[in-house]
Amino acid sequence: MRVTGLKVFVANASRTNFVFVKLTTDDGIDGVGEATLEWRTKTVVAALEELERSIIGLDPFETERIVERFHRDSYWRTGAVFRSALGAVEAALLDIKGKALGVPVYELLGGKQRDRIKCYANHWFFGAVTPDDFAAKARRAVKMGYRALKWDPFGDTWLEMDRPARRRTVAEVEAVRDAVGPDVELMLDVHGRLNVPTAIAMCRELEPYDLTWIEEPTPPESIDALAEVRARSKVPIAAGERWFEPERFLEAITKGAADILQPDVCHLGGLFETKKVAGLAHMRYLPIAPHNPTGPVMNAMTLHLAAAIPNFSIFETVSIDVPWRKELVTETLQFEGGDIIVPDAPGLGVILNEEACARFPYEPYDLPIFTGEMNMRGVADGSPVVASRSDGAAARRASRKRGKKN
Repeated sequence: MRVTGLKVFVANASRTNFVFVKLTTDDGIDGVGEATLEWRTKTVVAALEELERSIIGLDPFETERIVERFHRDSYWRTGAVFRSALGAVEAALLDIKGKALGVPVYELLGGKQRDRIKCYANHWFFGAVTPDDFAAKARRAVKMGYRALKWDPFGDTWLEMDRPARRRTVAEVEAVRDAVGPDVELMLDVHGRLNVPTAIAMCRELEPYDLTWIEEPTPPESIDALAEVRARSKVPIAAGERWFEPERFLEAITKGAADILQPDVCHLGGLFETKKVAGLAHMRYLPIAPHNPTGPVMNAMTLHLAAAIPNFSIFETVSIDVPWRKELVTETLQFEGGDIIVPDAPGLGVILNEEACARFPYEPYDLPIFTGEMNMRGVADGSPVVASRSDGAAARRASRKRGKKN
């Protein structure tokens, strides 16, 4: 079997653009991956197109050899753009191999370690402005079945927060905690926007709300800064979505910089690289909560990793997204009791709809964090991404009724 072609598909998702890659083979088996790199769509597309001439003619069963060769032949070797493109190509190769062998991708990673994947919701808050808005949307997310919620309550902060800004953040967290009660996990994402003393101060102010973690409190360049915050915080610290090399995770583990590690399967360069990081973390008994806030193929890639590693903790899901997300791929996800049931379809278990991607062409978007639009960007009244078993049954009944009328 040999790779005969590489195609890139871009689909607007209202807050960013999903970037999908499809590899074809001379055996008629194709594979898909995702290289979505938020707010750098055209750059990662160019990186994928540059990889095309190198992948044609290679045997997709030689997955690790191909990935290592691409690392060797990339003089600059690292960075979010190259590694995101590489992660998508590796996923497509594994998808082909899984389909050819008739096994899910997690079998190629060593086998399934669990049948259910515990989830937390992201994007549940779109459209919220006031603490009461966030409380109402949090209650809605819990009714959807989620037992854990994450969001960014830090406004347009950069490095420091004045007292009114601190009070607004605390009021928002307090409102959500009161709305969902003590048994729902809450995680806060800072997106690397605080300096060390401000991060420490905010960790102390937020202690009473029993948070599962505070994520990326300081800019990602300095692991020493993160380690200082973690040493002085009683709230667990999570980080890793913007570290692109396994060596950075090794440094963070060695320096005790985080309680929970959050590698991104795509941006780190693929499933095998991420599995290496999980292995390093497991040596120190640190949990892995993979970063996964983008598209449906990336969701599948991360799901297979979560099924295969021993130290998986919790799975990030985009709980609400643009209504056309479900048109872009065919997938079978079952959501039950706050968990996704591990699928057993061969490969990644998703099929790309090329025509649907063409209906939602690229649109440019800017980083919303510092414009005050962080909670407004996206589709406030979008559709749930995963349906519960009862929701799925209701949908099938409705479909049968429509069929009888026709």
